[in-house]
Amino acid sequence: VSKGEFIKACSATYDILNQSLGSNLVIPDFQEFCAEIRKLFHELSDFKGGKNADYIPQLYRANPDLWAISVCTIDGQRFSVGDTDIPFCIQSCSKALNYAINVSEMGADAVHRYLGKEPSGIGFNQIALDKHGLPHNPMINPGAISCCSVIRPEDSLADRFDHITKQYKSIAGHEFIGFSNATFLSEKSVADRNFAIAYFLHEHNVFPKGTNLKNTLDLYFQLCSVEATCDSAAMICATLANGGQCPTTREMCLSPDAVRNTLSLMFSCGMYDYSGEWSFEVGLPAKSGVAGSIFMVVPGVMGICVWSPPLDDLGNSYRGVEFAKRLAQKFAFHQFDVIQCNQTKMDLEGIKTQRPRRFRY
Repeated sequence: VSKGEFIKACSATYDILNQSLGSNLVIPDFQEFCAEIRKLFHELSDFKGGKNADYIPQLYRANPDLWAISVCTIDGQRFSVGDTDIPFCIQSCSKALNYAINVSEMGADAVHRYLGKEPSGIGFNQIALDKHGLPHNPMINPGAISCCSVIRPEDSLADRFDHITKQYKSIAGHEFIGFSNATFLSEKSVADRNFAIAYFLHEHNVFPKGTNLKNTLDLYFQLCSVEATCDSAAMICATLANGGQCPTTREMCLSPDAVRNTLSLMFSCGMYDYSGEWSFEVGLPAKSGVAGSIFMVVPGVMGICVWSPPLDDLGNSYRGVEFAKRLAQKFAFHQFDVIQCNQTKMDLEGIKTQRPRRFRY
């Protein structure tokens, strides 16, 4: 192989090669970390419970034994185990992405004219507004529908959908992003509650003036029906962990402020009515979807996607939540862990150490 051919072959992975040779990776002993993740995967392979979402036929028919974990660090180290190449609909995980894209493009003040920032304390699909007459936050249905209403409202529905899915693709490092038309049609056919929410928001003048209610709901259902794989979703999470810059393409997909705001709301509101318990037990920004995925972010370190279709009583992946709890017990990933004072957890090198967990900003 000539020098020129070698340089060309290495160009796509230059950053990670340079960091590896300089011992400057965010997880230096990545093999040991992956071994721990693989161990958790196998421990939970027979962890049965929950049931598939039954209100959308396509989700109900998914194989309940499917189980996958994918990891992507901010410097592009990857690990996957299980059914990581099978597409699934991201469902409510789209809410976090739509909000992040809106804030990147419009700014937080403009977006929050139409939705709030507070945990609701009520069900994700309840018909209610906060004390300011706005949906409580973008991670529940009223806020997510309002968020869709401000996505390029002057454009056609087709152009709006095309624009957002192109943004998804960039955030995912141009890895797999698909669309399930069958899921979209099914979801739309059983959407009485979401129609009621939308008319309630319209009645209370939440939407921008001139909003087309039907198009807003169609866009909301379409974006819930976008597909990813566990691998491409982990890349999305890693882009969020990296402040909006994709680890592999180095494209700046989202503004740092938008990512900070998004992660703040994922931390406080991202797991339906389990959000407070999740923040207490796991302590990471996350968003779940009723197809069984959980997008998790370890800020400044990595993104993780887990996928297992059966859901618990609160609508989160039964096996995914257990994985996250065990991960937080094993590693000092909780936002309020201080490794110097907690010698029972591993740091990012997989060993007990006096070094602070957060060592790169």
